[in-house]
Amino acid sequence: MPVESLPPSLNYCINIHRILFDHTHLGHGRDFVEDEIIGMCQQFGMNYRLSWGKKRHKIAIFVSKYDHCLWELLLRHRAGELDCDISLIISNHEKSRQVADIFDVPYYVFPVNKENKLAVEKQQLKLLQENEVDVVILARYMQVLSEDFLNTFSSHRIINIHHSFLPAFTGGKPYHRAHERGVKLIGATAHYTTIDLDEGPILEQDITRVTHRDDVDDLIRKGRTLEKTVLVSAVKAHLEERVIVHRNKCIVFPE
Repeated sequence: MPVESLPPSLNYCINIHRILFDHTHLGHGRDFVEDEIIGMCQQFGMNYRLSWGKKRHKIAIFVSKYDHCLWELLLRHRAGELDCDISLIISNHEKSRQVADIFDVPYYVFPVNKENKLAVEKQQLKLLQENEVDVVILARYMQVLSEDFLNTFSSHRIINIHHSFLPAFTGGKPYHRAHERGVKLIGATAHYTTIDLDEGPILEQDITRVTHRDDVDDLIRKGRTLEKTVLVSAVKAHLEERVIVHRNKCIVFPE
């Protein structure tokens, strides 16, 4: 019986594997290999996904005013660390246009408010479709995507990054509130975006220690450094197909 058919309350053990193989010298064609895998999985009631590693992802980066994650993604891409095409950047502000121009990436601005939000998202989705984008990265995009957007651009293709104070310090100025409480750790979390706000499967996390010597600016600076590295790690794992999502949990295999 497939795992997805079992009730969540049932205690059971599952085995999740990622097998990487060199198919350049296979003695049989791909159709034969796929048929054999399908037959074996059907025999033992296993789920599977087979990728030949040929697809080059096309990504779109959504950003608002904070551009540190945008810079990091563009720099890592230029350095050859992210195997993808950055097709476009979408923002609700003009602020980062010069950044996009430096890296020669098309930059589109869609001012968003409560009245035009759904109409704007339709334009954004149309742009993504026209550019055949299959991965969206929310690089500190400070707009909550609607249920219509998330249903159209399916789950596990949108990656978000934020500080790890949630749910303790929600709303604006979380670092100020964390400093007031005297936190000893700050962190960042990258996850897939789902209809449940900031509760999607977690791809990557990291933390760093802080002390009473750190002021609010220190916390923000350290937090942004974490956000950059965590987001890149999450995107890299997704692009390299090292992620398996089981229910609301990511199994991320090492490089």
